Amino acid sequence: MPNIIFSGTRCTNVGALFDQWINFIGWMSEVAQHFWSQNCFLTQGFKYKHMKIKSVILLILIYFTGMSEESYSQEKLQFYDLTKAESYVINNKGTESPFTGKFTNYKGKGTYVCKKCGAALYYSSDKFESDCGWPSFDNEIKGAVIRIPDPDGMRTEIECANCGAHLGHVFTGEHLTAKNVRHCVNSVSLEFVPAQLEAGRYGTAIFAGGCFWGVDYYMKKAPGVISVTSGYTGGSVKNPTYQEVCTGNTGHAEAVKIVYDPQKTSYEKLFKLFLEIHNPTQVGGQGPDIGDQYRSEIFYLNEDQKKIAEDDLNILRTKGYKIATRVTKASEFYPAEAYHQDYYFKNGKTPYCHVYTKRF
Repeated sequence: MPNIIFSGTRCTNVGALFDQWINFIGWMSEVAQHFWSQNCFLTQGFKYKHMKIKSVILLILIYFTGMSEESYSQEKLQFYDLTKAESYVINNKGTESPFTGKFTNYKGKGTYVCKKCGAALYYSSDKFESDCGWPSFDNEIKGAVIRIPDPDGMRTEIECANCGAHLGHVFTGEHLTAKNVRHCVNSVSLEFVPAQLEAGRYGTAIFAGGCFWGVDYYMKKAPGVISVTSGYTGGSVKNPTYQEVCTGNTGHAEAVKIVYDPQKTSYEKLFKLFLEIHNPTQVGGQGPDIGDQYRSEIFYLNEDQKKIAEDDLNILRTKGYKIATRVTKASEFYPAEAYHQDYYFKNGKTPYCHVYTKRF
């Protein structure tokens, strides 16, 4: 039999899966020809006669139906688009000004991931206050960070092991913690996920479809979703409050930021679900919630997400839907107040303006 290797139930390369399928079929064809010509097959000393081609087909079905559907759920994540300021630090190895980063004094519990590729880098439990002006960690997730001596030999740079994004520098001998190590990291190189993630890359999606309570409710129930954060995006006001967004003058939409495992789901699956849990044809609101902050809009993080969104919206258009959903490049996402997070789950209620409707 040919050397056919799958990583558990997951195959990370569709092309490789196809090649392995062809090799397997070729091998089974040879076996079938042997059956017909010899009318027998020897295995472990036993002689099986008159085996027919149906047996071969049955073996193929057993082999491949034994593979989980998860094998075909994998998504090859692309790097996320960066702003000019982000690229200056992440791609050009610049440094943000001290005490200006959003994560310098941030105390949320969860995992810090790479801004460029979504790889898990640091746990909040390893973050400490060093008063240096940048987020500090005394440990990294195993294998997530690589060290590279600076050309001047004075310092050691740290990069994301997955994509090479510049993170900052690492220092030893300062005796600030028991581990005697300080990863000095630019906030702009990081994103935060309110969950304990294993090593690896994770996908992010940002959707706005009416009151974020309802979108949060359905997205949290979707397989492969790790976390959902309700918040505001798409406007011009920094760090807006709920009251400010409700005026309709900030330009922000109520939205959710979803972090998902690309081994278990994909951006397209989540986007299609999004289009089926709200009304993508309603203009200026959702259900009884009226106002521009309740508009239907997706905020793409790279060109792949933009193409997926446009293609799926066009599918609905061909079905007769008059789509109102906007497709917009993502900008800063601001988490909403704590009482908005996990709203329906904390209150034991269900959405009043979101309901699942099959559209695909």
